[in-house]
Amino acid sequence: MSVFKRLSQVFQQKTNAALNKVEDPTQALDLSYQKMMENLQQVRRSIADVLTSQKRLEAQKAQLQSQYDKLQGQARQALQQGQEDLARTALERGQGVKGQIDALAPQIDQLRSQEESLEDTGRKLQAKLEVFRTQRETMKAQYTAAKASTDAVENLSGLSEHMTDVNMMMDRAQDKITQLQARAAAVGELSDSGVLDSLTMGGSTDDIETQLKAGQTQPSVDYELEAMRAELNSGNAAPQPAAEIPAAPAAPAAPAAAPAPPEPAKPSGETMVIRIAGEGLYRVPTSIKPSLDALDSAMDTAIEHNEEKSFATCTAQLANLIATSGTKLDESEIVKSDLVVPSQDMTIEEAKQLLAGD
Repeated sequence: MSVFKRLSQVFQQKTNAALNKVEDPTQALDLSYQKMMENLQQVRRSIADVLTSQKRLEAQKAQLQSQYDKLQGQARQALQQGQEDLARTALERGQGVKGQIDALAPQIDQLRSQEESLEDTGRKLQAKLEVFRTQRETMKAQYTAAKASTDAVENLSGLSEHMTDVNMMMDRAQDKITQLQARAAAVGELSDSGVLDSLTMGGSTDDIETQLKAGQTQPSVDYELEAMRAELNSGNAAPQPAAEIPAAPAAPAAPAAAPAPPEPAKPSGETMVIRIAGEGLYRVPTSIKPSLDALDSAMDTAIEHNEEKSFATCTAQLANLIATSGTKLDESEIVKSDLVVPSQDMTIEEAKQLLAGD
């Protein structure tokens, strides 16, 4: 599928060129610095969260320690009063509180270790940020100076975009002047020799006109052949009305319209993604590839022979084939397209301009 693949390549090339053109190194450096600042702030927030958890556990441990000391005092007081059972109850409760205190100790130590590690990471990131800040300013200054120097040299040497456009316009004007001068000399020479007069007085035996009329029928034959091939590949075996043969050679017959492809089933099994230029993405089954190949060949023939009507018929059939056999994807969905095909309103000139960028 030469036309579709070339359109896909042109689309990707233009996208990459546009991204390279708008990319600014100074903005990229500023964005990197901002990301590093955000990372440093995140580390600092993490340190605060860990320290908060550590202080909360330390407060809980102090509360449990106070409760344990109180139970020890109550047990001692009950024993002095001869209430041994009450003293035993107080000691048992104290043992439970002691177990909770012992369980909190390693958690507090772990949080303290995490805090120290995060603080160390924050110090390293802060040092790296300071170094990058200096490098960023230096690189931005170097880029600005290099760009200014390049612009100045290009303007001075005539290599800038503006001067290039001016030089190209001057070259085109000079080419047109030379062409008009040569044409004027050629027409004057033909007029002096009498060749132009003999052509206007000639009868019906103009062999050049006969050859031109014979050549005009060839694009129609080529297009009808590609239309038949599209019909056979798409599985539509119904006979199509043949184009009428013109009565006189003065007006060559217009090429017959390509048969409309059948309506295939919705995508199932293996699929591919096709972008209709300017209209959106469709997911279609790979089973329509023979029909795409046939329409591609017919479209290539129409472009080669400048058959605007045939090209419009092909683009309409192509859009109908994709829309009826596929499913349109949402605009927000980011999917890489396998093929890029012309839209229904694309002209031959627009297609040639796109393919010229290949």
